[in-house]
Amino acid sequence: PKRAEHLAAGGVLPHGLPAAVGAELAAADREIRPGGPQPGDSRSDDELIADFAADIRDFADRGGLAGAVVVNVASTEPAPDSSRLPASSLYAAAALRAGCPYVNFTPSTGLHHPSLADLAATSGLPHAGRDGKTGQTLLRSVLAPMFLQRSLSVRAWSGTNLLGGGDGAALADPGAAAAKNAGKERVLADALGAAPEGEVHIDDVPALGDWKTAWDHIAFDGFLGSRMILQTIWQGCDSALAAPLVLDLARLLLRAHEKGVEGPLPELGFYFKDPDGDASPALAEQYATLVGFAGSLR
Repeated sequence: PKRAEHLAAGGVLPHGLPAAVGAELAAADREIRPGGPQPGDSRSDDELIADFAADIRDFADRGGLAGAVVVNVASTEPAPDSSRLPASSLYAAAALRAGCPYVNFTPSTGLHHPSLADLAATSGLPHAGRDGKTGQTLLRSVLAPMFLQRSLSVRAWSGTNLLGGGDGAALADPGAAAAKNAGKERVLADALGAAPEGEVHIDDVPALGDWKTAWDHIAFDGFLGSRMILQTIWQGCDSALAAPLVLDLARLLLRAHEKGVEGPLPELGFYFKDPDGDASPALAEQYATLVGFAGSLR
């Protein structure tokens, strides 16, 4: 409830909405369970997975739910650097063990850990990911195919993100920022055929709160090598951009499970920076694929 009040005060949610759904927010708050592994936690990876799966099954049972979908929206993790599974992979494994479709809306490892390959392949459950495409990369997935289709050679593509809130603090860690930027870079490399010069920088600006600003500077060549530049500015609230996508994905994964669909879903590449399988990097093509997939679930 306090977080909702904060979002309303910041202009993210309509004024008065937190009070209108106060009972529902309090009920959701009571469902939160301690995460893990906590400092000093002596449980093995398998014990942690079993405990998390039990929490998920208990939630579904107490609610009398016909089905549940697990969506990872936690802060971005650095790439794993030990033999232990990172937290995102523990929860991904727990979701499948609990019989739940799984969505990784972050660039964290999740089901992509090599030791979970067999589980993902044999679970009989649909899963999708990774890293929700909500702002700067959404725009890149529209612009990059345009340059290619008009034979405009991109010489360099650089970007800067100014982030507040929890995202800015989490991505101040170089390892987490590197994991986040990998998906942004993949979109350009896949769409253009090769990664152009340039990097994406992420700066933590706490004063921005839940809002962010993203700049892109694109240097490209036109007819007979004429030098041109396109600059874009994106200002928005990631949580408001992400929320409807998370709702879409939960409903699509649940319906896919009901229809007996299994395994990774590249058909949902429309939602992700780093989608599973051979999804096209172009947003228009991803949307056409999504519409066709949704139609097959009717």
